[in-house]
Amino acid sequence: MRLETQILSNLLFNEEYVRKVVPFLKPDYFLDVEDREVYKTISNFVVKYNSPPSKSALLIALQENRSISEDLYGKCETLINGLIEDNVNEEWLLESTEKFCKDKAVYNAIMESIQIIDGKGEKTPDALPSILSDALSIGFNVTVGHDYIENAEERFDFYHRLEEKMPFDLEFFNKITEGGLSNKTLNIALAGTGVGKSLFMCHMSSGAIKQGKNVLYITLEMAEERIAERIDANMMNIAIQDLKDLSKQMFDERIDKIKKKIEGRLVIKEYPTASAHAGHFKILLDELKIKRNFVPDIIFIDYLNICTSSRFRPGSSANSYTIIKSIAEELRGLAVEFDVPIVSATQTTRSGYNSSDVELTDTSESFGLPATADLMFALISTEELEQMGQIMVKQLKNRYSDPTRNKRFMIGVDRSKMKLFDLDDSAQKQIQDSGQGQGENSFLKKLDDYSSIKLD
Repeated sequence: MRLETQILSNLLFNEEYVRKVVPFLKPDYFLDVEDREVYKTISNFVVKYNSPPSKSALLIALQENRSISEDLYGKCETLINGLIEDNVNEEWLLESTEKFCKDKAVYNAIMESIQIIDGKGEKTPDALPSILSDALSIGFNVTVGHDYIENAEERFDFYHRLEEKMPFDLEFFNKITEGGLSNKTLNIALAGTGVGKSLFMCHMSSGAIKQGKNVLYITLEMAEERIAERIDANMMNIAIQDLKDLSKQMFDERIDKIKKKIEGRLVIKEYPTASAHAGHFKILLDELKIKRNFVPDIIFIDYLNICTSSRFRPGSSANSYTIIKSIAEELRGLAVEFDVPIVSATQTTRSGYNSSDVELTDTSESFGLPATADLMFALISTEELEQMGQIMVKQLKNRYSDPTRNKRFMIGVDRSKMKLFDLDDSAQKQIQDSGQGQGENSFLKKLDDYSSIKLD
C-alpha cells in the first residue's frame, strides 16, 4: 500500500490521527491528482463539520464539485472504495506522515526555486533562502496548550527539573539568576559610557571558556583585536598596557598555558557599526557550524543599540523606540532559535549617566528594550567607587527570580586586567535597600501565611 493511500485511509477512519495531521498536510503534497482531490475534500469536510467524513459523504461531496471531470471522479471513486481501516502503529504512522510532509515540502520548494531562477515565478531570487528554510523547518507540533489539571504531573516535574544554565564566576550574579543564565534568554547590562559594559562582557567571555563553553563575541564597536586584547589581559592576568611589552616567546608561552587549561573556544567577529542585524548573525552562526564546526553555548553582542533591525531599512521613518524594541525582539528570537543565552548592553540616558541610582526609565532611546529583556541590570560607578575599585550592580528586571532579593550588590573591578571579582561581606553592608536580608527559601518561609486559603 502506498503511503499516500495509508494517509487517506486514516483520515477517514482514525479521528485522533485526523486532528493531529490535518493542520500540517497540504493538498500540493499529493502529486497524483486523484489523491489531491480526495484530500482536499476530506480537509474541507473536517474544517466545516469538525469530524472526518464517511465514504458515502466523501463521494457525494465529490459529485457536487462541478470543477471535477467525470474521468477524474471515476479515479477518485476507485481510490475511495479501496480505502480500508487498518490498525497500524500510530507512532510509526505519525513519523511517516511527518517525513512525507517534509520530503514533499522540500521537493515543492526546489521546483518553485527553479521557476524563480528561470524568471517564471512571481517572486524574486531574494526569496530563495526563505522558501528553502521554510520547507526545511516543516515539522509536527501536536501540542495545543498546557491543561492545568491533566498536565499537573508534568508541571511538577518541570518545577524539580535541573535546568542547564551558564553559571557566572561571580557569587551574587549566580544568586539573582538562580545558578546562571538560561538558554533562550536576552540579558542586558545598562551602563553609562566608560563604566564597564564591554569589560563585563569580556570578563564573562573569559569565564565561559574556562568552563569549557564555546563563546561567540560579536562586536560592532571595537575591532576584533581590541576585544581579544582585553580577553588576553583577563586570561593572562596582565595589565592591558603591559601586553605590548611581552616578547614573542613570553606571549606564546602564556597562550600555550591557556590552551592547556581551557577546553572552550572563543570566536570574535567584528561588524561595522550600525550595519548588522539578527539576520547577519544567523548567517554567521550557520557558516561557523559548517566551516569551523563551531556551535556557541553563549553569544555576546557589543552592543545592542548599534545593531540594526532586519525589519526596518536604515533611514526609515520609524522612531528609535520602535527600532530598538525591534532589535531586542529579533535578538531574543535568535536566542530562542539557536537555544543559547544572549548577553548585550545598552547606554543610559544623559540623566542616568551621573546617577548613583539608575532606573529602568534611564534606558536610552527605547523603553521597549527592558520590556523584551529577561534580565536587565545597571552597572553603576561613582568617583568614590572608582577609587575603591568597585562597581555597584542594581537589578532592574529579572525573570529568573525575585528582583527585590539582592536588589543591589557590590563587585570588585580591576580595569587594568579587565577582571571582575567577588568582594567580602563587609563591602555589602553599607548598601541601603540591598534586599540581601531575604533568605534563599523565602517562599517556603512565607508558605504558612497562605495556609488559610480554602480551595472550595
